[in-house]
Parts: sequence; C-alpha cells; structure tokens
Amino acid sequence: MPDIKHFNPDLVLDDAIQVFWRHGLPTTGIQALVTATGVSRSSLYATFGNKDGLYAAALGRYIAQHSTPAFAHLSQASSGLTSIEEFFAGLIEVRCSGPVAGWGCMVTNAYAGPECDDTGIRTLLEDHHQMLQSAMRAALANAADLGHLQPSCDLDASAAVLATLAYGVNLRSRAGAEAQALTDTVTAALAPLRAPLSPQEHPPQ
Repeated sequence: MPDIKHFNPDLVLDDAIQVFWRHGLPTTGIQALVTATGVSRSSLYATFGNKDGLYAAALGRYIAQHSTPAFAHLSQASSGLTSIEEFFAGLIEVRCSGPVAGWGCMVTNAYAGPECDDTGIRTLLEDHHQMLQSAMRAALANAADLGHLQPSCDLDASAAVLATLAYGVNLRSRAGAEAQALTDTVTAALAPLRAPLSPQEHPPQ
C-alpha cells in the first residue's frame, strides 16, 4: 500500500466519503477504509490523525463538493419559486434513484447519529445549515420580487421551514420513501407560500 508520501489526500477523501456516507462513522471500521482507499492504516492516521479526523475531513469535502455548489446555485437563481421546486426535484432524484439512492445525505446522517456530539463536526453541520437556510431565503426573496409569494409571507420563517424540509426529504428517502410521496410533500409545503393566480393566469377549464 502507498505510504504517506505517495497518495493524494483528496482522492483518499473521495473514497472515504463513499464509505462514511453509506455506513456512517460508528459502524465503519478502519479496515473498511484501508480497503476502500488502498492506503495503509499508519498512513491514514499519519495524515488525518485517527478515524474521527478522517471522517471530519471527508464530511468537509462532501459539503464542499455536494452542498456548497447546490446552495450557491439556489441563492443565485432568478426564477423564484421555480428555483426552489427545481432544488427539491434534484434532491429527490439523487436520493431516490441512481448509484447513491437510499444513502440519504451524509450531513443529515451525521445529525441523526452520534457524530454530531463532536464539537468540530457540530460546527460543520451548523455552518452547512446556515448556508442552506440563507440560500432558501435568497430564493424566496427573489420569488417575492417576482410576485410569486403571498404578501404576508415571512421570508425568514419560510426559509427555516424549507431548510428543515430538505433534511426531512433526506431522512425519509433513506428510509425508503417513494419519490412521488416526497414530491407531493414539497408541493404541499410550497402551496401556502404561493401567490394566487390572477384571472389571466388561470388555466382553461
């Protein structure tokens, strides 16, 4: 196996993400990480400190690779409620189909497990939550500017609700919820926020 001088830490983290994402920290043994990464135990420990250090680094890379770009896209989108619908549609598609279906979200999984007892992990999770909620609020503000929202809509409260809904989608998909059921839940959550259609916008009967 390669020693500490002869492997790319980022590639090792990419392999470690796959193991931790699917199985979580408590049930992942160091041998599984050695096998997945192809790097010796001593080299992993020399680079990341211990299994917990490797997990923290993997979670940070997961957030940088998966969460941060999605949140940036959502916060910069200019299609109002449509951008939020598209965010949830993409989330549901990834969670319910394809190679990582049923794995949930590594961040949400960490919230639900003992990983979040660690102060460093807790900081990563809270930073992630603030990014998500801020992105939701930015999208809602754009929706308000476009006239998509009820005039009485509280942007901060609604952003908090939608951020929490994203975690719920992740958890329910890991438990085997159907994509259509999750989509229906998102539709129901957005319905009270949506401005009524004008007479000209009503579809023909």
